[in-house]
Amino acid sequence: MEHENIYHITASTDWDAARQAGEYYADSLASQGFIHASTREQVLRTANKYYYGQAGLVVLEINAAKVKADIRYEDLSGEGMLFPHIYGPLNVDAVSGWVDIALQIDGSFYIPPRFQAVI
Repeated sequence: MEHENIYHITASTDWDAARQAGEYYADSLASQGFIHASTREQVLRTANKYYYGQAGLVVLEINAAKVKADIRYEDLSGEGMLFPHIYGPLNVDAVSGWVDIALQIDGSFYIPPRFQAVI
């Protein structure tokens, strides 16, 4: 399964640091061996399930063809959905854009109108 773009949610401060360093390392890379990502259809679900109530997040739009590390689509949670996993650091030049993710008053997320055209 190939997707032109995949998406990753991270703290804006972590993304700022990665842009300076040239590579992005999620905590999961050290603990699980890969960086979690989502397809376009999975981004909002992922945000609400794993980041509910957290402010200061961005969604990275990643051009999968430019990622230097191996990308595997896997169902490691047994949910019947394949999620893209990046098996190595993410080279920042593969990120084609990013946007702050909008947090609603109840702690859930929605896709802001300016981002709907992106994903």
